[in-house]
Amino acid sequence: MRSTLFTEVITMAFDTVRTNKLRSALTVLGVVIGITSIVGMTAMIRGFDESLRDAIRTIGPKIITLQRAGPLSFANGVEFAEIMKRPNLTISDARAIEAEASATIQVVDIQLGVPGLAPPTQERVFYRDLRTRPLIILGTTENFAVGTALGLALGRFFNGTEVQYRKNVVALGQTPYQALFQSTGTDPIGKTVRVGAERYVVIGVFDKRPGIGGFNTGQDDFVVIPYTKYQQQFGLNGINIGRGGRVRGTVVPIQLGLLAREGVEIADAIADVERIMRIRHGLRLDEPNDFDLATQDAILGLWDQISQATFLALIVISSIALMVGGIGVMAIMSISVTERTREIGVRKALGARRTEILFQFLMEAAFLTSLGGILGIVLGSGLGWAVHFISGFPISLPWWSFAIGLGFSASVGLFFGMWPAVKASRLDPIEALRYE
Repeated sequence: MRSTLFTEVITMAFDTVRTNKLRSALTVLGVVIGITSIVGMTAMIRGFDESLRDAIRTIGPKIITLQRAGPLSFANGVEFAEIMKRPNLTISDARAIEAEASATIQVVDIQLGVPGLAPPTQERVFYRDLRTRPLIILGTTENFAVGTALGLALGRFFNGTEVQYRKNVVALGQTPYQALFQSTGTDPIGKTVRVGAERYVVIGVFDKRPGIGGFNTGQDDFVVIPYTKYQQQFGLNGINIGRGGRVRGTVVPIQLGLLAREGVEIADAIADVERIMRIRHGLRLDEPNDFDLATQDAILGLWDQISQATFLALIVISSIALMVGGIGVMAIMSISVTERTREIGVRKALGARRTEILFQFLMEAAFLTSLGGILGIVLGSGLGWAVHFISGFPISLPWWSFAIGLGFSASVGLFFGMWPAVKASRLDPIEALRYE
């Protein structure tokens, strides 16, 4: 009996939509816009989120990054003026951590020229008659890629001996490799390139690194040389030195990459490094750190806060369109109740109960908005794929985004259709039959 009633109500709702095509289309327009924005933006936000997480994961779960300042400082509300007062990290800081935190820290990697508060060192790389655009020059130890997801596509990385003796060896990122060698099909290993004014032998090529949002954000625009050679060519102890021993240019940015020992909790390793650096910087107990210690989990946690706020804002904005659509549903259903007053009176005279009338109009409203939800899901998915094919922007279409879209649309119909449905169910059958 109930299944028959349900089928009849659905059929009547479909007939109502088919009979009043323009009015039905205008009724669900707001719902379609709202669901399209929810599904389309969710697809792009999720795609961007996954690509950014892939980029962050290249850091490695056991790596601690020690910086003068990083994104965590800004996220914690540290003023820029205070950050600029912070002392620069030095190579002696790395030596102190190696000596005093050996129980918790396995590897200390010195990284010169990493982009940060100070501008990175940039030079063109030349091979025969080919050259690149200005690329970031990094000076590191032999432990640059230890504990990270940075792999080598070709060749090898330099070793401790080459670092100690300042050998002119270089590992290329994908950008210089493609510009100088891949385009001509030349094997780069063993070839001599010029980085600035110095000649280097290519010993390795890094894998392509994941780009944020699927775009080329310059993540492969770098070459890596021994930090001892970097000091000799670009500055001493992180400072550019000009003729006559005078400081030239700006302080070369220094960053330390620290790998925690196996079996050591990352929090214990951070506490050990923090203790050493606070002592070296002469900080009192009541003074905050004047350096940043970041891990993969900390950066992912920061991004979680940003992405959650973005998704919440999306829901709020999309809800406005859904509310407009809901008000339209309420208005149209109220008009429908008025137009069908005699029909309601006939049905009640023939024995239809209030709950059946209520159910009929609620189902009509839910059917209208669900139809708008389905159209919105199709359009939102199409919008996401169109953006992906045109720009290469990554997208993700999880099943729950479709469920949310359909659930929201049906809920809008039930909520805003309730008042007209209650109004219809309370009509007096005698008064309804007299209605002209």
